Amino acid sequence: MNETLLQGVYGLAALLLAGAVLAAGVRIVRGPAAADRVIALDMLGLIGVAAAGLAALVSGTPAFVDIALGVALVGFLATVAFAGFIARGTIPDASVEERS
Repeated sequence: MNETLLQGVYGLAALLLAGAVLAAGVRIVRGPAAADRVIALDMLGLIGVAAAGLAALVSGTPAFVDIALGVALVGFLATVAFAGFIARGTIPDASVEERS
């Protein structure tokens, strides 16, 4: 593939990722509900995975793939925690002794 064309595609992908970050940031600020903010935060995590994948392609180093995997796992756990918080309305207490 032509190197100039490939660099253009990488630049376009980076611009699209920047636009997606901007859109997610607006949704986080404007809401209107907590669920919208959680979905926007999850979207930011996915954009981070895509950015790490793009960095792996541009640099040619596979280390960014490991970073993308780590960001994806942390993003999933954060989304599950936020969903539990929205469903319960409170943060669950970790100590069992206080319940007895």
